[in-house]
Amino acid sequence: MVQEEDGQLVGLVSVDVADRPLGTYVRDAQRAVAEKVQLPPGYRLDWSGQFQYLQRAEARLAWVIPVTLLLVFGLLYFNLRSVPEAGIVMLAVPFSLVGAVWLIWLLHYNLSVAVWVGMIALAGLDAETGTVMLLYLNLAYRERRDQGRLHDRADLTEAVVEGAAHRIRPKMMTVCAILFGLLPIMWGHGAGSDVMKRIAAPMVGGVITSFVLELLVYPAIFAWWKGRGTPEGKYVGELFISNQPKVGGAS
Repeated sequence: MVQEEDGQLVGLVSVDVADRPLGTYVRDAQRAVAEKVQLPPGYRLDWSGQFQYLQRAEARLAWVIPVTLLLVFGLLYFNLRSVPEAGIVMLAVPFSLVGAVWLIWLLHYNLSVAVWVGMIALAGLDAETGTVMLLYLNLAYRERRDQGRLHDRADLTEAVVEGAAHRIRPKMMTVCAILFGLLPIMWGHGAGSDVMKRIAAPMVGGVITSFVLELLVYPAIFAWWKGRGTPEGKYVGELFISNQPKVGGAS
């Protein structure tokens, strides 16, 4: 059989890459061919097949990922009406990538389009779970402020503890609901299961580490943010002692 492409004779060399990322293998193969193969005049080499699809997907992801993060941030801002609060929620995205990368490494998955799709979905999950924690922190903070029980950083700390530590159960229920929905995919078999596993793996690992972040780091960042203008002091009976100088210079 005479094979042709673009009106020229063609000879195909098929390669099945099993244990290495496709993009890394093709780059190494291109380098080796360029160093060791001298093509006669009139000949050319083209790298096609799945590698071409991978290049197209990477070109799309180069702008899809930033646009997705901007959309998530915009939705958070319209919901929270606060740039700092939206930024605090978005801090879960880089921290959740730690768990996503570790689980991908433990499962010996290579970076692929399916893995990147899972990481994009992970950004949405982080925004959801982060908003839940920030909601509880804000509710505790505003309740104490409206009741007139927020005078110094000690009161602020109590409000943060009430909003974070006392809300572990609903927060854990949210994360468990997400995990219980994703874990069956990790044990699935059959057609398409390999792709679905690589989509679910980043979300499973990322949700776990983002859960730890939101319980330990979110309250500290929230306390620092709200406590910038809060005086350090304490109550002694009915007298409030503060280390902030007053207008007349007295303290």
